[in-house]
Amino acid sequence: MARDPTSAASLLARAEQAWSSGDGEAAITLFDRAAAAAAGPDGLDVRAAAVLGLARGQQYNLSPGLLPVRLHAVYESVGDPRLRARLAAALARCWAYANEPRRARPFAIEALHLAEQHDDPVLLADALDAALASHWGPDDLALRRDWALQLADAAAHLADHDARLQAQLWSLTVAWEVLDLPRIHRSIRAIEILAEESPRAEFFAATRRLPIELLRQHLTVAPLLFERAAVAARAAVIPDAVGVLHSMRGYTAFFAGDVATCAAEAPAFEAYAIDFGVATVRAEAAVIWLGAGQLGKVAEMIGAFTPDVLAELPRDSDWLLVIQCVLEGALATGNTEITAAALDLLAPYAGRSVVNAGGVMWHGVTDDTIARAHALLGNEQAATRHRAAALATYERIGARWWQDRLRAHLTHEPPPASDLVAVHLHQQPGGLWLVGREGATFVLARMRGLTHLHALLRQPDTDLSALSLVDGEVVEQTPLEILDDESRRILRTKLSELEAEIADSGRSDLRDEHDAITSYLTQATGLGGRSRTTGSHSERARVAVRKAIVAALAKIAEADPWLGRHLRDRIHTGFECRYESDPDHRIRWILQPTPPEHHHRPPPS
Repeated sequence: MARDPTSAASLLARAEQAWSSGDGEAAITLFDRAAAAAAGPDGLDVRAAAVLGLARGQQYNLSPGLLPVRLHAVYESVGDPRLRARLAAALARCWAYANEPRRARPFAIEALHLAEQHDDPVLLADALDAALASHWGPDDLALRRDWALQLADAAAHLADHDARLQAQLWSLTVAWEVLDLPRIHRSIRAIEILAEESPRAEFFAATRRLPIELLRQHLTVAPLLFERAAVAARAAVIPDAVGVLHSMRGYTAFFAGDVATCAAEAPAFEAYAIDFGVATVRAEAAVIWLGAGQLGKVAEMIGAFTPDVLAELPRDSDWLLVIQCVLEGALATGNTEITAAALDLLAPYAGRSVVNAGGVMWHGVTDDTIARAHALLGNEQAATRHRAAALATYERIGARWWQDRLRAHLTHEPPPASDLVAVHLHQQPGGLWLVGREGATFVLARMRGLTHLHALLRQPDTDLSALSLVDGEVVEQTPLEILDDESRRILRTKLSELEAEIADSGRSDLRDEHDAITSYLTQATGLGGRSRTTGSHSERARVAVRKAIVAALAKIAEADPWLGRHLRDRIHTGFECRYESDPDHRIRWILQPTPPEHHHRPPPS
């Protein structure tokens, strides 16, 4: 018997088929009809699938309308924990995409909790994606980094290429946030491999490669990437495709100095921002109008961001982006009131990379705008320090356009360096660590080794036990001797016999055996001839601390070979660890965030 084409199940099947064929408008209509047709208690599973389908079509940064109401109605009705986890994840994304992270987070945490109770990597990947989306603010980066790694592990072996794509997109976003160039390139390559499987992945491969090529100043590649993205968008359902394509054109023109194209694209940014009340796009419109050379329009766009409005912006995925773009506009127009307000908000996030949600575009580092803000407000000392830090970062990653623009703002050469070197090593909001010489700092993700280094630097020339550094993280167990007394006696007797034979015959094979036994005895003997033990709490702590510090020093040396070399030479690990200061090369260690710098505010009007 043929299935009733108006039944909920039939409508749902047709919706999925339309979605797969790239007809998003028809799919959303059919999902809506399927949800309505399954309104009775017997159709709960179909209604859940239908509203989950509707959630796939939500546009980023826009009001979700009745979608959260419909999702929540089903969420409250279901008893199956797996289905409840999927609905909670959809609710979390729904509120996160609507710039409501406070509402999103409880649902994301519940989804993650439920998913972790089942051996279902697809469910876990969905929950982790929701957790990441709802914890996308500037203070969540350390947590985001950990979840992105878990998502990559959960999705690695899934047949669902959308899940693998989402994992790589998060990997790419976090890599941009910490400016890990190798990881950026690995992630984009993985997305391009996925693009061979689906038009949806092809859209993301083309759009997410653009900021990489703009960083390299490969402007001629941009039209090809735009065409790839446009073709892919016609073959797959990408709810935000139109906005992303406008961004591609607008920012390519901005970095190319194409005034005419910026002037042509800016009205679209402005109209969208005003019609839908999207703060992020309004801030970006200011930047595109700046590229068009129309400072009056820039002033109009940032004028809505009064100090009170800036203070109330949600700390969501685009918070850093909005503050950075508004500050760009305020600096260009000389608006000292907005500059001072934005600077107060941005100052705690010095050294951070600013990336548009999902890696759509890169907006430089915060030290850049912080430096120019201090200069505008008359604090040249702070401006010089942050300017040097931004230039060092741009030099490290090859950001020539950014480097050249900032150098154009240099009003004079920085003062000569003092003999006393100031070096940062401390945490920032969000769990990142600010590391490096004053004026050449960089950020690193949270690592145990950085915590150990911080503890040693706080008490230079002082022994600290490895046990105190791990702070109870190592499980206690009874120590075991590597060699007992009887084994040690037998080996020493064997050594004496070998030494006598070698003296008589000079055989090289006997010398090899002699050296091997000597090495083994040495490894099994501690200071003063005491037996070395293994597996003890102290031994495990020693190994854990050493490994953590070695890993942290490797990361530091990648960004600053001088600092990495200094710490390798002066840090000593073992059961007792210490940092030995160098009286010939004095360092002032900055081990806590610098308090906000005072700057001249404009007088009240």
